[in-house]
Amino acid sequence: MTKTTHLLVSGIALLAVLSLTACPSQRQQQAKSNKKISTMSNVKHLSKSEFLAKVANYEQNPQEWKYLGDKPAIIDFYASWCGPCRMLAPVLEELANEYADQIHIYKVDTEAERELAAAFGIRSIPTLLFVPMHGQPQMAQGALPKPALVEAIQKVLLNKQ
Repeated sequence: MTKTTHLLVSGIALLAVLSLTACPSQRQQQAKSNKKISTMSNVKHLSKSEFLAKVANYEQNPQEWKYLGDKPAIIDFYASWCGPCRMLAPVLEELANEYADQIHIYKVDTEAERELAAAFGIRSIPTLLFVPMHGQPQMAQGALPKPALVEAIQKVLLNKQ
């Protein structure tokens, strides 16, 4: 084997080793990226028309709360400029994954959906509306810590003491 051939074979072998070691990290990054995408997909953003169809049509039933969902829900009234809202968002995404089969988690942008926010008397954000399958919804204001949210989910939404 000539010196040039030996260098060429060594170079090809080095490239093969580098490509093999680079692939797992790319796969890991892709997996992390896919995980982020799936995490975010469990929290649904609602417009007023979607709220009326999926949660409660308060225009059709102004005197009576009638929940339209198929499982309990948390509705986060937020704004993109709100610091506490941004801090709460990843916690809600975690909970949406952890309770995906048991509850819905929705978000309503109070800047884009002013009429909807006004209908619920939203005066500070974040405000969370806990909607059980039966009975009246309950509101909580502020960026609650995850343990408090888990407790509310268990007691208010899933009726577990």
